[in-house]
Amino acid sequence: MVRASAKYGIRLPDRQLCCAPLGSPEAARYLGAMFAAANFAFANRQVMQGVAQRALSRATGRSADDLGARLVYDVCHNIAKFETHEVDGVARKLCVHRKGATRALPPGHPLIPEAYRDLGQPVLVPGDMGRASFLLVGKARAAKETFASTCHGAGRRHSRTAMKRMLKGRDLVREMLEKHGVVVMAHSRDGIIEEMPEAYKNVTEVVDVMERAGISDKVVRRPIETDRLY
Repeated sequence: MVRASAKYGIRLPDRQLCCAPLGSPEAARYLGAMFAAANFAFANRQVMQGVAQRALSRATGRSADDLGARLVYDVCHNIAKFETHEVDGVARKLCVHRKGATRALPPGHPLIPEAYRDLGQPVLVPGDMGRASFLLVGKARAAKETFASTCHGAGRRHSRTAMKRMLKGRDLVREMLEKHGVVVMAHSRDGIIEEMPEAYKNVTEVVDVMERAGISDKVVRRPIETDRLY
């Protein structure tokens, strides 16, 4: 994409904004790969849901139906969608690529299922291993200010490489359990290091900013108690 930007004469304020015109071969290949990845993600989540349901059934001796273990809501992160938005007073069809963001359509938007159209689009914001998660809904200002987008998490404070350097020599599994009551299991120590709470901003503060800006509203916070780590 960096080469494509130069090829089509697109000046970049930042290399991470590299891109190509939608009608170009580069864009066609990119979109095709992204759509394939999105299909895989949907299928993968269905498989994980089935595995989780079976695990719950074995642990409780009850069927998934008895447990009420079912999909409530599914959402994509880091994906491009073709949508219509107002730009300089004119409705235009755009390719909105949300990276580090998620869609937050406002109340009444026709793309929201009728069952909760009058509320705004539900937004799931997961916390890290030591903080809360949130359910939000999109607000009207998001459509005007952010192409109907809000945060999809806290965002990293430190890179993965920096975290490996900072946490060298610490017993992270024991630390999370003894200090914060969090049980951590992973295939590798690096995986734990990369996802430690210190690596991320405080998700509560990020969500609060989105609410004060009129982009999205908080609906539910879990757990309800004060954030464990900060």
